[in-house]
Amino acid sequence: MQPIHTLSDFFARTGARTHFYTMGRRVAPCPAETLTAFESGEQGWPQPWLGQAQLACVFQLSPDSDPLVWFLALPLDEQGRIDPVPRDAFLQRLLETLGRTAERLADRLETGDGEHIDNLMQDNPLAFTPDLTQQAVLHARASADLDQSASEHFETAEAYLTGQIPVDAWQALGLQGIADVAVRHDAEQAAQLARRVPALPVAVLRPLCHVLEHVVPAPVLTEALIARGETAAGQGDLESFCACVRAVGQGDTNRVGSWYDALLADAAAAGPDLLAAIAARGWAHLEDGRRLPRFLEVLAGQGETAFMKVVRDLALIPRLRLPLLMMLRQADPESPVGRHLRAFNR
Repeated sequence: MQPIHTLSDFFARTGARTHFYTMGRRVAPCPAETLTAFESGEQGWPQPWLGQAQLACVFQLSPDSDPLVWFLALPLDEQGRIDPVPRDAFLQRLLETLGRTAERLADRLETGDGEHIDNLMQDNPLAFTPDLTQQAVLHARASADLDQSASEHFETAEAYLTGQIPVDAWQALGLQGIADVAVRHDAEQAAQLARRVPALPVAVLRPLCHVLEHVVPAPVLTEALIARGETAAGQGDLESFCACVRAVGQGDTNRVGSWYDALLADAAAAGPDLLAAIAARGWAHLEDGRRLPRFLEVLAGQGETAFMKVVRDLALIPRLRLPLLMMLRQADPESPVGRHLRAFNR
């Protein structure tokens, strides 16, 4: 029997039906091959967050058992690759625990009695608890991927967000239902949702935007969110404005990129909240030879501390690391960007 050196090895050995998801920067499916390549050191984590690879492992021990979920935050090195020592320590502890209860665990795996398996994550330094929004999005994604029904809140949220319930009758909505709609809606419902966006009260708009950060919005929905974001900006509603900026982060590159360009060129809009929103959820649109230097220029105006914090965060993203480092190296030493780098390197 082959030894277990990685999380990928462990879950393959269990024989459980397993789905992996990135957490933190984006709640999204993570192919098993990606996790394997990351754990072997072949590639960086695709969605780093707070210097970590935040991972959800959703697994079923038998077809009839309830899914179990482990949330793990694996530390990254300065290049965004795995720091193997904490992972190895976790695996060693996990295998030691299973070794002490091997007979009981084998019986439970055979019967699919996953509910009574010892809490192997108890006091685990790598365990973390995602915020409620990310928990809701993960539940929505995992239930769909496992061919399970949506939550009991789905139908009410679907009826409200597609215009079948009066816009002022929102008090019965649940966050889980909104997340289910965000994950499961089709093209026709995207159009209905887009028509609903302009009239949504902020108590619904903001949580809707928070869950939409983790899906790819249809073009018609992207347009509606951009328009609502512009309205919020005109009303001085910074929170709703930034929520819309984040919600379209996975939208069409041409449309969202052009909106981000206009915002970065607007001194009134291009403050720290906008920059944080773009870096956190719209970072993919920074893969542009003109937009990235403009973003860095505006970011440099926020001071050295904010500049270095965001740059370090973005540099861990594999797709951004090389273009970002090249632009930093090419920065004029007397420019705001160059001065921050010089001060940092002293």
